[in-house]
Amino acid sequence: MDKIRKIIHVDMDAFYASVEQMDNPELNGKPVAVGGNRERGVVAAASYEARKFGVRSAMSSKIASLRCPGLVFVKPRFDRYKELSYRIRDIFYEYTDLVEPLSLDEAFLDVTVNKVNNPYATKIAREIRSRIKSEIGLNASAGISYNKFLAKIASDLNKPNGQAVITPDQATDFLERLPIERFFGIGKVTAEKMKKLGIHTGWDLKQYSLDFLSRRFGKSGLHYYEIVRGIHLSEVNPNRDRKSISVENTFERDLFSPRELLAVLEKLTQELFRRMERNELRGRTVTLKLKYKDFSVQTRSKSLSRYLENEEIILFSKDLLEQDPLKMPIRLMGIGISNLDIDEDRNGKQLRFEGFFSE
Repeated sequence: MDKIRKIIHVDMDAFYASVEQMDNPELNGKPVAVGGNRERGVVAAASYEARKFGVRSAMSSKIASLRCPGLVFVKPRFDRYKELSYRIRDIFYEYTDLVEPLSLDEAFLDVTVNKVNNPYATKIAREIRSRIKSEIGLNASAGISYNKFLAKIASDLNKPNGQAVITPDQATDFLERLPIERFFGIGKVTAEKMKKLGIHTGWDLKQYSLDFLSRRFGKSGLHYYEIVRGIHLSEVNPNRDRKSISVENTFERDLFSPRELLAVLEKLTQELFRRMERNELRGRTVTLKLKYKDFSVQTRSKSLSRYLENEEIILFSKDLLEQDPLKMPIRLMGIGISNLDIDEDRNGKQLRFEGFFSE
């Protein structure tokens, strides 16, 4: 008998909006819409405070502002979202190499066999969420089950900042009660067709034979027949394309003293070395990132034609910090290594890695 898989689906809570609230404390507790403005455009994401007024992603900004007069519109900063997304994925990779990102704010993890030798997927999910909160500053929800479809459904059950598990014993009853439009692969058009046949829930769908579903829905009939029975064999497919490794720190208070900044830089480089060693990677380019008090960001880089030794990374980092006088106090510092030495046939399997400072 095949071993039951343990799949975790991690979904960041209101990711874009939460990042904006984290980076700008003045937005905390306020209804925030990322994207658009009061007159035109489309909402890319909405904070939970805005969702209480019915504001949703893909909604017209004008309609959103009518529903929520106090709505605060902010411009999206996709480079920032990518940066944090890749840092979150770095946490995932400490538990398993079987990570399948679906977007910047969600991913599947197969922890059936994992790097921390923890047999309990629920405990791994809880630990990952705790680390995302402590190391990144954001809330995440998680779903745990024996296949990807159920794990994704479960991650939505206790949002925000919660998790849920659907065990094999619970799956049958859960799927029979699930509204038909919540099933993976059943869109609005198909859901309407099914409802005309009297199919409103999983239990309704389960009453129809494979032959009937195949005649009505073609090749998709087999998928509908299997998924309502909890059969979803799609594996977690890692597709990593890392171009850099980095680490950063947002300070409790803005720093301007060279002595304090050098002390922070030393700690950051040591953490960078640990991540490089863990991933068995070297690089040719060092990048220093500085975020100033006014939230403006500056990056400084230095490269060699060969791979850098750790001592050289330390020297280059200090040179970059002292390269130009600081224009104002610093609220965040980051250090990264890029132009990596990637073994494309590691363990007999081609891997692609995602980075922080570049796309």
